[in-house]
Amino acid sequence: MPPKKNVKTSKSPEKSEEQSTEQTAVVQAQSPKKRGKKAEKETADGEPTSKSPEKSEDQSAEQTAVAQSPKKRGKKAEKETADGEPPAKKSKSAKAEEKTKLRKESSLTKGMDFSHDCQTTDGRKPNWKIASWNINGIRAWMDKGGLSYIADEKPDILCVQETKCAQEDLPADVKVDGYHDYWSSAEQAGYAGTGIYSKTKPINVTYGLGIKKHDSEGRVITAEYDKFFLVTAYVPNSGRGLPRLPYRSKEWDVDFREYLNNLNKTKPVIMCGDLNVAHLEIDLANPKTNKKTAGFTAEERQGFTDLLAEGYIDSYRELYPETEGAYSFWTYMGNARAKNVGWRLDYFVLSERLKEDLCDSVIRKDVMGSDHCPIVLYMALKE
Repeated sequence: MPPKKNVKTSKSPEKSEEQSTEQTAVVQAQSPKKRGKKAEKETADGEPTSKSPEKSEDQSAEQTAVAQSPKKRGKKAEKETADGEPPAKKSKSAKAEEKTKLRKESSLTKGMDFSHDCQTTDGRKPNWKIASWNINGIRAWMDKGGLSYIADEKPDILCVQETKCAQEDLPADVKVDGYHDYWSSAEQAGYAGTGIYSKTKPINVTYGLGIKKHDSEGRVITAEYDKFFLVTAYVPNSGRGLPRLPYRSKEWDVDFREYLNNLNKTKPVIMCGDLNVAHLEIDLANPKTNKKTAGFTAEERQGFTDLLAEGYIDSYRELYPETEGAYSFWTYMGNARAKNVGWRLDYFVLSERLKEDLCDSVIRKDVMGSDHCPIVLYMALKE
């Protein structure tokens, strides 16, 4: 994982929550000699010493023209103004049109084949294809061609997390033909947020858990369908140094579990998203050195164990209990993705009574565009 509160301006946006899980992966993926003194300083705590908020869409286009005076730009400025007049500035509408055109032309998934032959244990073919992806900033994701994934994957539902965008600031071209879209944003600008694209219009859509202390960060959207509830979640990260671990383990996990259980009494639940936990040692590359790192503490792992004990299954481990190297998140630093120094933080969790309808649970590790990759669930739900 709607809240649409006033944007706070008293503090800058927090860093991406997943950076706290990068600590050991970065150090092990890079040798100190290769990183040098500057790199050691930047990544001593597992992430850069500072991170600026996402730029506005217009900022990058104007960077050269605005940030430098003609004198400082020298020959480049002379060339641009050779006719004696500065180049005409583009209107906001012209810039928006140009950006939309570039987004449509860009592709993250060109040439990829997402066809997949799978079935249930009793031979039924899937009739629902649901995808989930932490996109790490919807505007940056769209600029890279992220919407091409929807066109190529063709999911019935796509859930996205960490949109980092207030609902009123969503780009106009965020809409996709053939899909209904729903968004929940955080009060704090450039932080958290979730969204759903759905071919089928849900019976009902709700936002948050209905608990004020949890619902200011746009972390949960629930869509009700005929046969199931779909819940997409962006679970709070405990943070570097674990400052939010007590909140995460003693408050959020407990209340979120109760929320899912209440839904499960009415209809089975499909819950997906970035759950910010690697449940088992097999779910991350370096378990021994990360036991005090956010995402792999005993408390967080126990919280996920407690959830499964309430009558749910981890769809991927249900099908692939011993598969190693199956990750959905890699830090951008240290060439971690190429080395597959990663974590499995993204899940499809199902009500146990849906197990017989499970066809497959897939990790699209080759799809770029974020520090996470998409995951896909195939279900053969009985009519």
